[in-house]
Amino acid sequence: MIRAVIRPEAVDKVADSLEAGGFTALTRIEVFGRGKQKGIKVGNVVYDNLPKTLLMLVVGDDQTEKAAQIIEESARTGNIGDGKIFITSVEEAYTIRTGQRGL
Repeated sequence: MIRAVIRPEAVDKVADSLEAGGFTALTRIEVFGRGKQKGIKVGNVVYDNLPKTLLMLVVGDDQTEKAAQIIEESARTGNIGDGKIFITSVEEAYTIRTGQRGL
């Protein structure tokens, strides 16, 4: 499973790039958070929880590096707050409608 926390304005570009790369299934969740920059300060106001988007997709082991590279390249602006990619193993998956097991 790949979880990518990215800038909301990058979502369409990342999703389109993933689709062009053959990755059509993904989950998108609007979230708030902060990274190493601990938010931003505008005048006397500190915004320590910034809007981000979490993308989740499950890919085969042989496709993980390709999908992560697509996300990284299409989400990168070169500025602080571009996001983070997390990759974890998926032990089992079930399709609710059919009860089928497997990815």
